[in-house]
Amino acid sequence: MGIKTALPAAELGLYSLVLSGALAYAGRGLLEASQDGAHRKAFRESVRPGWEYIGRKMDVADFEWVMWFTSFRNIIVFALSGHVLFAKLCTMVAPQLRSWMYAVYGALAVLGTMGPWYLGLLLGHCVSLYVASLLGQPWLCLGLGLASLASFKLDPLISWQSGFVTGTFDLQEVLFHGGSGFTVLRCTSFALESCAHPDRRYSLGDLLKYNFYLPFFFFGPIMTFDRFHAQMSQVEPVRREGELWRIRAQAGLSVMAIMAVDIFFHFFYILTIPSDLKFANRLRDSALAVLAYSNLVYDWVKAAVLFGVVNTVARLDHLDPPQPPKCITALYVFAETHFDRGINDWLCKYVYDHIGREHSKVIPELGATVATFAITTLWLGPCDIVYLWSFLNCFGLNFELWVQKLAEWGPLAQIEASVSEQMSRRVRALFGAMNFWAIIMYNLVSLNSLEFTELVARRLLLTGFPQTTLAVLFVTYCGVQLVKERERTLALEEEQKQDKEKPE
Repeated sequence: MGIKTALPAAELGLYSLVLSGALAYAGRGLLEASQDGAHRKAFRESVRPGWEYIGRKMDVADFEWVMWFTSFRNIIVFALSGHVLFAKLCTMVAPQLRSWMYAVYGALAVLGTMGPWYLGLLLGHCVSLYVASLLGQPWLCLGLGLASLASFKLDPLISWQSGFVTGTFDLQEVLFHGGSGFTVLRCTSFALESCAHPDRRYSLGDLLKYNFYLPFFFFGPIMTFDRFHAQMSQVEPVRREGELWRIRAQAGLSVMAIMAVDIFFHFFYILTIPSDLKFANRLRDSALAVLAYSNLVYDWVKAAVLFGVVNTVARLDHLDPPQPPKCITALYVFAETHFDRGINDWLCKYVYDHIGREHSKVIPELGATVATFAITTLWLGPCDIVYLWSFLNCFGLNFELWVQKLAEWGPLAQIEASVSEQMSRRVRALFGAMNFWAIIMYNLVSLNSLEFTELVARRLLLTGFPQTTLAVLFVTYCGVQLVKERERTLALEEEQKQDKEKPE
């Protein structure tokens, strides 16, 4: 109940006013804290000179982001620009061979970046999973895929295989893990699709064309083999009307997001402050809450920029890649929480949906989530923090189903049926606000640190109770209601669009 119910405009206006005022107040506190801490000794390593002409320093705590847009910027632009030009040439000269040309270009790029031995190592993993696919046993393909993934995540095999990389450079570890991990997932997808469709007789060449497509190779996102093969096999692909305009718009949004992050890091040191717990503990409760929230928003922006750039290139190649993850601001249920839509689609197709089926029964859902997060733990690299993160998010996903089942229980269902739909929406939004902060706290553990998460939880729930706790909950409630209103509007627009498309 209450999902498609509209609230009074005055009420929604009040929610907007409260949310914007609270964010402005908390943001001002965080800005002042960033200015006060700019010259702290503990900040020297991660707060470096930035816009010197106005005396602003910059938060450079995220070395990956800094590397992407400083020392490795030209290499990334050169590699992707080369792919685009090469792809355009191949499409004009021999469109029927474009998938092979992409694979050759990608393999040469990996060869030049990581060396011949690393390329040979990945080819070995590709061949082993291709041979397994010929046997037609899905359990064998999935088991071998997980074993290959474990060999890149656990010692001593990871140390041995990392020695196949030629030379040393700043992003070597990131490229090694990205290229290796995504290669295993792609090869496993190929093997499982081969088992599911034995009549299609996929070849080793199909696997190599799928794996060595350069824009997806190191950082994803991952497309399941069936989708990639179907789209790449089109000899004369045709663009939809307005597609080029949308591609240019996406590229422009990625550039604007990069500039916005650069500006933001000159004023808000959201990555550096949590590393100094003594300083973080001095923040006002509101500033501490928005600091925790900002850490998750930044991680989403980082993923959105990375996938936005890659997806722009892929769409120029007539592919329809997985979209960037849903913004953390619009999340208030664990079922929609993920930071990589491609991996989420892969896990859902081959593990979560396969075991959980309709996701309406408690025991199958528990088994599906445990299996899914076990593989996710292996993907992220087993360690204490990842174990804790997986447990918390697995619990959150199952707890949502338990609450849903409880709400469908006779007495509670009757109580909800007795109230108005607007009141039902308000009650559900209250639970959504609590769930929103559970999502933030559970993911802050891995995105920042356990110590900082404990500090935020203690300040918001214990020392700040009840004033801070209720204030933060109410502001979050206002945000959830605005998100629900947006979802309601989009749902109505989609229904109207479908009604117009129905034949009379």
